[in-house]
Amino acid sequence: MHITVWGAGAIGGITGGALARTGHDVLLVDAHEEHVRAIQRDGLHVLDPRGDWQVQVRAATPAEVRGPIGLLLLAVKAQATATALAQIVPLLSQDSMLVSVQNGLNEELIAERIGAARTVGCLVNWAADWVAPGRIQYGGPGSLTLGELDGRITPRVRDLAKLLSAVQPTRVTENIWGLLWAKTCYAALLFATALTDETIYDVVERPLPTQRMLVLLVAEAMAVAEACGVRVEAFDEYDPALYRRGAAGDLTAIEAAMAEISRFYRKHTKVKTGIWRDLAVRKRKTEVDSQIGVVVAKGRRLGVATPLLDRVVVMIHDLEDGRRVMGWANLDELVALA
Repeated sequence: MHITVWGAGAIGGITGGALARTGHDVLLVDAHEEHVRAIQRDGLHVLDPRGDWQVQVRAATPAEVRGPIGLLLLAVKAQATATALAQIVPLLSQDSMLVSVQNGLNEELIAERIGAARTVGCLVNWAADWVAPGRIQYGGPGSLTLGELDGRITPRVRDLAKLLSAVQPTRVTENIWGLLWAKTCYAALLFATALTDETIYDVVERPLPTQRMLVLLVAEAMAVAEACGVRVEAFDEYDPALYRRGAAGDLTAIEAAMAEISRFYRKHTKVKTGIWRDLAVRKRKTEVDSQIGVVVAKGRRLGVATPLLDRVVVMIHDLEDGRRVMGWANLDELVALA
C-alpha cells in the first residue's frame, strides 16, 4: 500500500518509519527541509529504549509532492492543519482517505474541507520527540484508536487498525469524538505541567492544592464537552469519572486521578510534554490556541465559564513571548485562582 505521512516529526516520523519497516511504500512529507534531506541521505533513525532502529524511507517537502494521494496520515501540529490542508486538498481524489494522527479536534476542520466521508478520526496517546534532523526518540506506549466520525464500525477502519498495528496496538471505536474530546480535556493538565521545568509526574505528585487545581482545570474542559453533547471516554491514564468526582470535592478521587498519571509517566522515557519541548527546546509556538483555545471558544459560545483554562492560555502565551519564565510560581498562581 502507498501511504503518505504529512508531517514527519515525532509521531508522523515514527508512524511512517514503522510502516516502511513492514514493507509498505511510504512517503514522509515535512516542511523542515533539513529533516527531509537527512532522511533522504541517511534514512530515518529512531532512538528506542527497546532497541534503536533505522529505516530507509522516501521523503519530500510539500512542494515536491505530486498527487493523487490515496491514504494520507496527517501528523502536523494542530496549528499547521489549515496550511497543510491548503497544500493537500488539490492532491486528493474522491477516493482519498485522510486520517488525523494529531492532538486536538482537527477532524472538525478537516471534514469541513474534504468531507466526513474522506476523514477518519484518531486518538494518539503514545509518546515521541523530534530530536534532530533525521532522528526521533520513541517516548513510550499508549493508546492508538481509530473511528469513523459518524460512529459506524466500517471495514476501512478495521483495515486501518490492522495497518497501524505495525506502529502501536490499534483498536476501533464507535465514539471517536468522545476520545478526541477526552484527550483534549486531559491536555489542559499537560499544558499546566509545561508551565514548570519539571517532569509530569513531579507536578501531579505535588500536595493536594495543586492536584485539586489540576482536576478542576480538566473538569472545566469536560463541562464544555458535555455542553457540546459529547460523552467523554476513558483512555490510558485518564478516567473522566475520577475528575467528575474530584471536581465535586472527593479527595480520594483527586489522589487516584493524579496517581494514575504518575504511574503512567514513570514508565516512560518521555517525562515532559511536547508542549514543554516547544517552549524550552525548540523555542516555538505551542498548540495552545488550537487545543485549549478551541475549547475556551466553544465554552464562551455555550455559556460555560472556563476561568482556569483562560488563564492557562494566557500564561502559555506569556512563556512563548518571553514575558514569563517556567517555575512552580506559575502553578501557585493557578492554585490561587482555583
